[in-house]
Amino acid sequence: MTDTAVRPRPGEGPKRFVFVLLDQFTMLCFSSAVEALRIANRMSGRELYQWSLVGEGGDYAQCSAGIWYRLDGDLDEVRREDVVLLCGGIDVAGATTKRLLSWLRREARKGPVIAGLCTAGYTLAKAGLLDGKRATIHWENQDSFAEEFEEVTLTKSVFVVDGNRITTAGGTASIDLMLKLIAEDHGEELANLVADQLIYTSIRTDQDTQRLSIPTRIGVRHPKLGAVIRMMEQNIEDPISPSQLAEDVGMSTRQLERLFRRYLNRSPKRYYMELRLGKARNLLMQTDMSVINVALACGFASPSHFSKCYRAHYDTTPYRERGTHATRVKT
Repeated sequence: MTDTAVRPRPGEGPKRFVFVLLDQFTMLCFSSAVEALRIANRMSGRELYQWSLVGEGGDYAQCSAGIWYRLDGDLDEVRREDVVLLCGGIDVAGATTKRLLSWLRREARKGPVIAGLCTAGYTLAKAGLLDGKRATIHWENQDSFAEEFEEVTLTKSVFVVDGNRITTAGGTASIDLMLKLIAEDHGEELANLVADQLIYTSIRTDQDTQRLSIPTRIGVRHPKLGAVIRMMEQNIEDPISPSQLAEDVGMSTRQLERLFRRYLNRSPKRYYMELRLGKARNLLMQTDMSVINVALACGFASPSHFSKCYRAHYDTTPYRERGTHATRVKT
């Protein structure tokens, strides 16, 4: 893997970033990126970077917080030396229109660096721009992304640079990415000055993962409990029995039951079921997979058993969940 494509050529003027604001984009991923560029200009005393905001229609784009941004233009041609940053957010599949995909494929042929921030990695993958590459996306969208884009090597990294394609996990991951690009363009000293201005004390790299560790997430630091939960998360489609889980970490099934009751106030079986149903809910709301295929992907042998478990946990059926979500997105 190489990231030399993001380096500027000697003697060039300001590098231009083209922010493509998708409908319902996440404000944090956009503002984090553009603020890093602004501060780099300020701290250097020179205009190192320029940026413009574009989107379909060329008038305004609305973020997921309901705030409208005035655009500088429509989806026009970009230069090979530009860096194109797509900013995604809620219902990225709905925001990924045929016109946007056609524009992306056409402009990609020129060879610019193209990045997908937050959920916009989906848009890049849909356009075929991530085929055979490593990528990342917000953890909430990882299950659906992995099911739909098998030709992409999905990681849990904060950001991934693979040639002239970049993806981030969203949120403050934009800061980490921009600090990396600034450091490559103008040195670590300037990147560190930008980080200080942002009060950003823990700069992450592409080796860092986006989610909190299991002990931090569940609020419990017990190595065997963490190991069992990790195995559960990695084996959703083919669930492992509690007895096998217990054996794998060197304890009896009864000891495992007591461990889960003590720290998580539920049985291992119940906890595992909640993990599987959580993945199922993501797939129902983020993909067009049939309910049967969602059930199989989450370790349920039959749709009826899946529906029964889903209703017991979410007080609705998988079919109604999908219908309600579709209506909510349209309105």
